[in-house]
Amino acid sequence: MLKRFLVKTTRSNSTSSKFILLGFLSLTLAACGKEEIQTKPPAPAVSVYSIQSKSVGGYREFVARTEASKEANLRARVEGELLERRFREGSYVEKGQVLLRIDPAAYEAALTSAKADLNSKRSGEENAKRNLKRANDLINDGYISQSDFDKLTTEESQARSAVKSAEAALEQAELNLSYTTITAPFSGLIGKVNYNVGNIVSPTSEALATLIVRDPIFVSFQVEESTYVSYQQSHQGVTSEEGGEFDISLRLPNNSEYPESGELDFADTKISEGMGTVELRTVFPNPNNIIIPGLFVTLILENKSKEDMALIPQAAVQEGQQGKFVLIVDEKNKVKQRHVVLGRRINAMWVAEKGVSIGEKVIIEGLQKVRPGIEVRGIEKHVDPLVGTISDIDDKSVDSSKVTEPVINPSATTDK
Repeated sequence: MLKRFLVKTTRSNSTSSKFILLGFLSLTLAACGKEEIQTKPPAPAVSVYSIQSKSVGGYREFVARTEASKEANLRARVEGELLERRFREGSYVEKGQVLLRIDPAAYEAALTSAKADLNSKRSGEENAKRNLKRANDLINDGYISQSDFDKLTTEESQARSAVKSAEAALEQAELNLSYTTITAPFSGLIGKVNYNVGNIVSPTSEALATLIVRDPIFVSFQVEESTYVSYQQSHQGVTSEEGGEFDISLRLPNNSEYPESGELDFADTKISEGMGTVELRTVFPNPNNIIIPGLFVTLILENKSKEDMALIPQAAVQEGQQGKFVLIVDEKNKVKQRHVVLGRRINAMWVAEKGVSIGEKVIIEGLQKVRPGIEVRGIEKHVDPLVGTISDIDDKSVDSSKVTEPVINPSATTDK
């Protein structure tokens, strides 16, 4: 009896121990799983930009030089002392405005002498005409010889020629006197004066000043002969009215875009020797005189036939051994690396010809915290396309609809 009781008690204790052990193991596993869930690090937050599109055409940039559309070097046409200057350097002057005056005294005297000489020659001509008229009446009656008549005829002809010469001298004297007053041949801006009042100037002197017109402004550039010939071949039979298939713009030396658009104005008629290029010229409005002659600028030719292309911020572009790439956040919030082929740069953006699609999210901030394949939390940002400034959407308040939260996979912790 006692033996049975001991055996039964032993079996009961063994069964209880098994249940206690199983319960302890369950609690231990549950605690481990709970600890793993609690210690999993949160997904890193990164700033992303939804790739936008822009209509972009065939594109090429050229180094170009600006030129005045009109330019005149004002020179002295007579010799004399510079007496007066009637303009301020760098100012705008009107056509016909008096700019400089050279001492006219010597030329006024020459004009007076020329007038007197002309009067004398005219008197001589009148006398010769009267003598010839009398001789013509007398020769028929035999009162003068033929030789005397011929002599009077010659004298009358010489007197007439002397008057012509004196008239020409008077005209030249008047011109020389007029040259002592230098006026503006057209309206424009006048530059620095190279001679001060009191200097002696002459036709051999350098330009006294330069007058230019800056509105419109010319922009000249050069194209390779092969490119020019190919263009001419592809546009045979196209009239000037059918041309103009390019949008022409400028980038100024300070890297800003010039607001006015231009048009082709002139193409040289020959190839530049030694350079193998053809010079072309465009013309731009310049109402505010922002562009001055002599600037090196970037001239941009873009075909008017355009297509929508993806634009990505410069901040998103990285470069490795295999070329340029960006990091994309996909629909599962995973980071993917994409190699891209970049086209033209438009202010703070790049045209992506290959590698990304419109609407995809590219990482622009937090690149140092991520690598391909990891899960991230993407917060959409706004990028200023002109200067590249990154800011929050909707006046720096985070729009919950624009935040990509990481997806928690419940099976991930269960498997563990």
